[in-house]
Formats: sequence, structure tokens, C-alpha cells
Amino acid sequence: MLRNYNRFGLFNDKSKLLALIASVVTSILSIPVLLPHVPHTHMIFHIIIHLASLIISQFLALVSLIAYKRTRSIKILFMTLGFMTLVAVEYLYLFYATENIYGVFMPIVNIELSHVILLIMVTFFGVSFLKGGNK
Repeated sequence: MLRNYNRFGLFNDKSKLLALIASVVTSILSIPVLLPHVPHTHMIFHIIIHLASLIISQFLALVSLIAYKRTRSIKILFMTLGFMTLVAVEYLYLFYATENIYGVFMPIVNIELSHVILLIMVTFFGVSFLKGGNK
């Protein structure tokens, strides 16, 4: 699937890719997430920060996925998994900021789910840096 789009040069120009991701994410999330909070200036800036973090994390996840498809490196694979978990936790934080959902706790240990996802993300990044060989 990535090869078909690469024919058109979409993944070669990273600024176009970032603009595409930003426009798609903003257009999808503007009505359910942004518009209800526009009158609340104290909340809208907080939500915009999380929206920007979500866009950047999705961009980094996609770029690292493309890099993994090219290199097939285990280091890049773990980095890609780290960025994908960052996307997941950014979605959680965005919905926490909009008060659409409240803190999701793991029932047995009473730990917030976002903290567990952050631990997994840091673990993936750590493994990617500590991994010795490329393959």
C-alpha cells in the first residue's frame, strides 16, 4: 500500500506528508473535539496543544514506519512501535483534556492506563537504542 502512494512522491516530501496528516486529523477532530470548547478559552489552548502533539506523533509514527519498511531494521521497528504507542497515549490525553473521558484506571492495580502506555513507549524507545545489530 505504501508503494502505491510513493509513486506520487507523497512520502518523499515530508512537509507535504505533515500537512496532509495535520489537515486530516484537524478536520476529523474539529467538530467532536475542538468546536464544543471554542468558547472556553482556558480549555481550547490546552486542547490545541494536545492536538498538535497528536499530529506530530502520528507524523513521526508514519515516517518511522516508512523507514522500517525500507530498512527492515529491528532498531527502527522498536522505534516505530514507540511512536505508535505515543499516538495511543496522545489520543488518551486529548480526550482527557476535552473531558470526554476521565482517567481510565486498570482495575486490579489501580494505575492509570496512560501511565502504563507511557512505560511501554519508553521501553520500546529504550530497546531501540540498546539494540546492537541492525537486523
